Amino acid sequence: MSAETSGFSAAGDFSAGDVDAGDFDALPGEVPEGAEIPADALAHAPGAAGRPVDRWLVTLDIDGTILHEDGSITPAVIDQVARLTGLGHEVMLATGRSVAATLPVLDLLGITPTYVVCSNGAITLQRDPDAPLGYRREIVETFNPAAVLTQIRSHLAKAHYAVEDEEGYFRYTGDFPSDSMGVGGEQVAFEDLLSIDATRVVVISPGHDMEDFLAIVETMGLHRVSYSVGWTAWLDIAPDGVNKSTGLERVRQLLGIPSSRLFAVGDGRNDIEMFEWAGADGRAVAMGQAPDDVKAAATEVTSSVHADGLAHALATLG
Repeated sequence: MSAETSGFSAAGDFSAGDVDAGDFDALPGEVPEGAEIPADALAHAPGAAGRPVDRWLVTLDIDGTILHEDGSITPAVIDQVARLTGLGHEVMLATGRSVAATLPVLDLLGITPTYVVCSNGAITLQRDPDAPLGYRREIVETFNPAAVLTQIRSHLAKAHYAVEDEEGYFRYTGDFPSDSMGVGGEQVAFEDLLSIDATRVVVISPGHDMEDFLAIVETMGLHRVSYSVGWTAWLDIAPDGVNKSTGLERVRQLLGIPSSRLFAVGDGRNDIEMFEWAGADGRAVAMGQAPDDVKAAATEVTSSVHADGLAHALATLG
């Protein structure tokens, strides 16, 4: 089961998250919806100074884009990433994975970007050499999952449920794929999930094929959360209005990179908002194996992950 899920964005009920959108001193990366980061915050933002003025912000999905299903990365991808970072471009990750499942990919690529977007935009990391793993959680957005979990269970009584907290720890019901967990997890009763401050809720329904699962999700009437449907009967739920693009727009402003120099690559429906964000003025590249609706949201399509599509796409940047 892929850790990357995908994006029919819509919007159960949730309580306010951890972020005070107006508190730029406490959380220098947070931007109220539709607002610009204050000039004084931008002036002191890490990674903005001393870089080429014509650099690109290259935002990469992980599973199915960088990584093959067996977790491998081809030398061609590693070489292209090294070439672009050597030219001064900012190459970073934007993923549905938890923090713990994301950081090892940075090591595999040999990069240390200023920012990393995890958990489909709910967590933004900032590079910090003094932090134990080299990054600290700069922005964390959470919600109370009780209402949405209760609502979904009334439609999918036999589904399996998991809640990820801000540390990447999963608590889950039923059988859950271990490779989707970050720092680990434990099986609990459904009722124990309802009081956790969640960055992400995952629902899997092994008894449904994709078409039936999509039909059920569409009848649920989910409101005030963001959700996306994966390649299988997998539902990923985030705080309202949160997706990869919301985290990435903060990063773009903090780095001072114009919207015309955005280059995003992905393969899942959770990349659709990222494609719309990057493709408005820049470039949005869908992998060749992406679903048709994902390709439609992109500005261009490369070859599949099995044919080094990411490497071919990155090679077009100078």
